[in-house]
Amino acid sequence: MPTEVIMPKVDMDMAKGKIMSWHIAEGDRVSKGDPLFDIETDKAAMEVEAPADGILHHTAPEGMDIPIGTPCAWLYAEGEEVGEQPAPFAGQAGAAPKPEPVEADVPNDTKSVEAELELVDAIAGEATGKVRATPRARSLASGAGLNIVDLIGTGPRGRVQELDVENEIALRDTRPAPLAAPVTFKAETGALAVTRSKGGTGTPIMMIHGFASDATSWAPMEAHLKHRPLIRIDLPGHGKSPKLRIDSFAELVREVRRAFDDLNLDAAHLVGHSLGGAVSIALADTRAKRLSSLTLIAPAGLGPDINGDALSGMCRATRAESLGPWLRSLVANEDIVTDSYVRLAMAGREDTNLRAAQSCLADSLFPDGVQAFDLRAALERIDTPTRIIWGKQDAIIPWKHALRAPGKMALHLFDGVGHMPQIECSAELGRILSSSL
Repeated sequence: MPTEVIMPKVDMDMAKGKIMSWHIAEGDRVSKGDPLFDIETDKAAMEVEAPADGILHHTAPEGMDIPIGTPCAWLYAEGEEVGEQPAPFAGQAGAAPKPEPVEADVPNDTKSVEAELELVDAIAGEATGKVRATPRARSLASGAGLNIVDLIGTGPRGRVQELDVENEIALRDTRPAPLAAPVTFKAETGALAVTRSKGGTGTPIMMIHGFASDATSWAPMEAHLKHRPLIRIDLPGHGKSPKLRIDSFAELVREVRRAFDDLNLDAAHLVGHSLGGAVSIALADTRAKRLSSLTLIAPAGLGPDINGDALSGMCRATRAESLGPWLRSLVANEDIVTDSYVRLAMAGREDTNLRAAQSCLADSLFPDGVQAFDLRAALERIDTPTRIIWGKQDAIIPWKHALRAPGKMALHLFDGVGHMPQIECSAELGRILSSSL
């Protein structure tokens, strides 16, 4: 008597399973434990193994729903007569049509037989639209961003196995990255956006945000600085500023310096974050007489290292789901970046021209994921009272860049804080600025 291959039960609520693909062709010999086919349910996918040794016959069509506990194929012993199918498949009405058999002359030599079988299997695969692969291989390929149809399988009948996917991932990681097409955008003209707070007395505090941010990023810290007039500048291609074509750090500084000069301030306390911190160093180097103090929060320009993947990831993101992980890399405590915050940030980045402008700016300032400008000499020249603030869990720019600053400058390092101290510990920053101003 042939051995029944029974549709197994994967979970408690499972009533039937769909046959996704057979790994063994009818008439092939199998050993107990060999993978026979993949099944799919509403909740899971799994691989079914042969319950015994034998030769496979009377397989249910791929795509058919088979009730739990009923046979979907039979295994015959060597020499056992194979007659009619022992029992009809339950759920036959829902079966996917089996591919038409390929008619061919019976070849005389073994190599021709194998070639013919490969041809039959290839045609069957095209007819069913399925790629032979284990569930584990499919899961690995999906997680690595690989298309399963592009992989070469080493299993039976070209079945893609876990090792095939792992090998492809290893090869991909060693291949040189393809040259990316240059990003283009529609350049605009005009002056940078400058906003002012209402109220406050004394010397104003001027703030310059970092890359891929805007003036609103200062809001948490501003609550602690309401006693002073506040001025915010949006960098080119950010916030409400025009999307200017900026081909160098010098051009970026030139545009911000023009906005600073147009304000006609007698004096100002300058605060800059990240890329805005680098611009603030350049401003302090050339407008020292008009600055009362300089505060640098995780400034760029003090070393070549920067998280280029995070910068390009934020520029490429077109959905909240892809933007969220990069935004969370900016802070030490990811709970700060809520889903609603990510959706709000993405809403401000839906303009494809804005993302393209920022990509071009990043390519100019941080080619190949490094900082292409060095402001250490400029920092040495600054005599304006200066303090540097950095989070020791910064995953964007290493906090140890701060150790390259001259000893005349104050240094504040925060544990448990990432690249956004003005958000992560805004109260502490507010107290530092208030007391020093």
